[in-house]
Amino acid sequence: MSVQSTTLDNGMVVLTDDMPHLESASIGVWVKAGARSERKSEHGISHLLEHMAFKGTTSRTALEIAEAIENVGGDLNAATSIEHTGYFARVLKDDVVLAADILSDILQNSLFEDEELTREKQVIVQEIGAARDNPDDHVFDLFQQAAYPSQPIGRTILGTVDSVRDFRPDMIRKYMKRNYVGDHMVIAAAGNVDHEGLVQVARDRFADLKPNGAPAPQRAEYHGGEERLLSDHEQAHIVLGFEGRAYNSDGFYAAQVLASVLGGGMSSRLFQEVREKRGLCYSVYSFHWAFEDSGVFGVAAATGEEEVAELVPVVLDELKRATETISDEEVVRVRNQIRAGLLMSLESPSARAGQLARQQVLWGRPIPMQETVERINRITAQRVRDVAEQIFSGAAPTLAGIGPVNSLTDVGSIGDQLRR
Repeated sequence: MSVQSTTLDNGMVVLTDDMPHLESASIGVWVKAGARSERKSEHGISHLLEHMAFKGTTSRTALEIAEAIENVGGDLNAATSIEHTGYFARVLKDDVVLAADILSDILQNSLFEDEELTREKQVIVQEIGAARDNPDDHVFDLFQQAAYPSQPIGRTILGTVDSVRDFRPDMIRKYMKRNYVGDHMVIAAAGNVDHEGLVQVARDRFADLKPNGAPAPQRAEYHGGEERLLSDHEQAHIVLGFEGRAYNSDGFYAAQVLASVLGGGMSSRLFQEVREKRGLCYSVYSFHWAFEDSGVFGVAAATGEEEVAELVPVVLDELKRATETISDEEVVRVRNQIRAGLLMSLESPSARAGQLARQQVLWGRPIPMQETVERINRITAQRVRDVAEQIFSGAAPTLAGIGPVNSLTDVGSIGDQLRR
């Protein structure tokens, strides 16, 4: 197997997936800290930190960071999610050490200068405004807020205008010191990369990293509920959801299969019934987001004002049917789709590195592809029907809508229809 793993004395894990036929490599540092790691006064600071990490260190200015990677034809990027933050680079094979050095520099020696912070806060305020102007995105923020009210896991990743404007350099340093510790960090690389060489670079560059001590995030408590925002958009954007399954739960893989059967492509039940047969919307799909200790299963759709009232009842009928009629043929098709997606991802070093890091963060080890395939292949139609019944008849539904949603079914009626 090409995957190698080494745990450093400070708890940081170094993972590599060697692809010697390539001329390039993808490398990144993933941190088990995201939006739900924030205290109330820190709402949005994980995302702000991701931005500020590229704005200058004790040895490089922001311009020098950009030039260092672009002079060798590489690129740098980063992303923040609810539970994780990642910083990554794509370079030619001879420049892996340079990329690792830059990543270690921005994660340990960033200055967080007032002038740069002021500038970047304004950029993020604009980003918040752009997200709110996009109902495709904003409706998911409302959905998450309704599902997990008054909790870090239910807050937006970007923060609010007020919270972002209140951030100071010392707040970023304190958040980073608390959460960016060795046993919550993974260096992963895939492509033409030497494992022992990367281990040595990581050992040298992260020698002073605090080994542990990051607090556990507040436990998620799914509640369900409703958030709707009336606006003059031509389309109504709707997300309907239920409590899903956590990563390590028994029903995780079955819930993933259920999401694909219901709304994972053009052959899925929702696409065929809601769009193809009834023409109720242009876009409809289902999803399952798993977290460390909870999850949400949802259906998202965009439709016209005249179709709003009809849409949700039709979707609910399909959810009810799924608890009784999902077939072996459908499950086999979805298993093949998932297997194909996993195998296709092996062709991309960036996808491989990200997959390795996520597996280490979520499950504590890299999971061989064959093991994942075998787990999925063990999922039967009966198992998917059982999980569908548990999800759709369990905790209270969550409903979010933006646009002309006056005639949208209320969340109480949704529960009643599912129980009939």
